[in-house]
Amino acid sequence: MSDKRQPRVLVVANQKGGVGKTTTAINLGTALAAVGEPTLIVDIDPQGNASTGLGILRSERKLTTYDVLVGQAHLGEAIVPTRIPRLSLVPSTVDLSGAELELIDVARRNFRLKDALVEYSAHGSSSFSYVLIDCPPSLTLLTVNAMAAADAVVVPLQCEFFALEGLSQLLKTIDLVRANLNPSLEIQGIVLTMFDKRNKLSDQVAADVRQHMGAMVYNTMIPRNVRISEAPSHGLPALVYDLRCPGSQAYIKLAGELIQRERMRPAA
Repeated sequence: MSDKRQPRVLVVANQKGGVGKTTTAINLGTALAAVGEPTLIVDIDPQGNASTGLGILRSERKLTTYDVLVGQAHLGEAIVPTRIPRLSLVPSTVDLSGAELELIDVARRNFRLKDALVEYSAHGSSSFSYVLIDCPPSLTLLTVNAMAAADAVVVPLQCEFFALEGLSQLLKTIDLVRANLNPSLEIQGIVLTMFDKRNKLSDQVAADVRQHMGAMVYNTMIPRNVRISEAPSHGLPALVYDLRCPGSQAYIKLAGELIQRERMRPAA
């Protein structure tokens, strides 16, 4: 992508916890950066797991998404480099959990993140191809801000019994955001996570999701992999912790598939 183009803003979201959402944001961002696409991850989850998983210590989080949303800092001031070339981060701390109350009477409260991204790009300082927003696992003002700011949604979906039920709730949320805040919001793709080829249930869930959602589901599936689980405790994406493990290789394939989908999009 040319640096002169606006970055493509993708929100990684699922209202259900434990589906590999933060893991997907971290490793997809790392894979995109590795293939030459400068990428910014915006951690908008008060738990700050994306920040921790990228090795940004809490003592190093001087300015965060909280400061950006409440207007105490510009987005560019809160961006920090990670140890991954071409991958940057706007970190998060637990302070963000109070932002919802603080913004309740603020003008354009649903668009605070969008306005910050637009201002950042307007000053000609954005050289990112992609912005990935890692959301909390719930429908809050933070998630709404992320979806209002995004071009498209990447949906991690765990291969488990209630997967389709959780997906239907998320699709309703996306429809509400389209109707009220962001009519151009689309689904970039659904990525099946924690796939266990030894488990017949995983195969059945994958088949059911593909039957209901069709081409919206990525071909690449992320396997259940212990190396992916270990990596965050070392402050590293799985791709850096163990590039050759099946999970890392899957995220590299997913990045390639995502880029291919982006290239096939109609020109704006």
